[in-house]
Amino acid sequence: MFENLSVYEDRYNELNEMMMDPKVQSDSKLLQKTAIEHAEIEPIVKKYKEYTETTEAIAENKSMFDEKLDDDMRELVKEELKMEEEHLAEIVEELKILLIPKDENDDKNVIVEVRGGAGGDEAALFAGVLVRQYIHYADNHNWKTEMMSSNENGIGGFKEAILLIQGKGAFSRLKYESGVHRVQRVPETESSGRIHTSTATVIVMPEIDDVEVEIDPNDVRVDVFRSSGNGGQSVNTTDSAVRLTHEPTGIVVSCQDEKSQLKNKDKAFKILKAKLYDIELQKQEDELSKEKKSQIGSGDRSERIRTYNYPQGRVTDHRINYTSHRIDDINNGDLDDLIDALTAADQAAKIESVD
Repeated sequence: MFENLSVYEDRYNELNEMMMDPKVQSDSKLLQKTAIEHAEIEPIVKKYKEYTETTEAIAENKSMFDEKLDDDMRELVKEELKMEEEHLAEIVEELKILLIPKDENDDKNVIVEVRGGAGGDEAALFAGVLVRQYIHYADNHNWKTEMMSSNENGIGGFKEAILLIQGKGAFSRLKYESGVHRVQRVPETESSGRIHTSTATVIVMPEIDDVEVEIDPNDVRVDVFRSSGNGGQSVNTTDSAVRLTHEPTGIVVSCQDEKSQLKNKDKAFKILKAKLYDIELQKQEDELSKEKKSQIGSGDRSERIRTYNYPQGRVTDHRINYTSHRIDDINNGDLDDLIDALTAADQAAKIESVD
């Protein structure tokens, strides 16, 4: 499957020459574009070079068996050949991963939407746990977080919260979080000590640039109203809250967290663009083959993906049968082991579909 990889080597050499060209160096946009492509294919070129060198070394050692060798030398060559063949197998697996088509959204910021599901106030409290979990995870990676929109239930939970997380590679790490999250625990609102099961839904969307999604202003109805907090208390005395209704799709987005109407409107449009882009992504995923649909990160958003069992201190991701007994660490944003396992499973599925 690697016989055509020399085209990457040819392109890599061509890009090297381009970056030395004064005309390219004088054009900052072209130079940046060239440098990005150069950086993207460099790991493939280096690993392919390692592949060809190891393949040649194996062929050379195999040819030595045709020569007259004493027993000690033959044993030495045999051992070296075994090590090279094991190394080649590792290189092949690494090359397969490098050749997986890159998700164009992987390096983007993300918009995370968390909603309380079945379970009333307990579902809203669990949604609050998830929101804080993602904020802690972002903090662990030195990413910035911003609350775009929120609807609190008054006891520390969220009926809905929309969070912007800004950091390189944020989407690549958090895209597997979309789905239904289930919690099993004794609710703070439960006096008899019975374990309840509640749910919250998470949708992770890449932040979208203006050039990627065009919205016809005639398709959006903009309403302004006075922000209000829990219990209907007035947050301010001006009509600063904004509600957008995208009439072709029926999507409604409201923002009232800022005191400025303009800022709320900007946030609302950012969320609307992400939602419209997400609809297109879902349409594309629906059109993929059955094999592709089995991959992690695609499929039905209503699928239950994870259970947080507090009495047993256990978190289970049902897609990959992953279980951790570090529920407190995970709630505090220590998600990397879980995300690494999901990423590895997704890569394995993609490699298998290519094979």
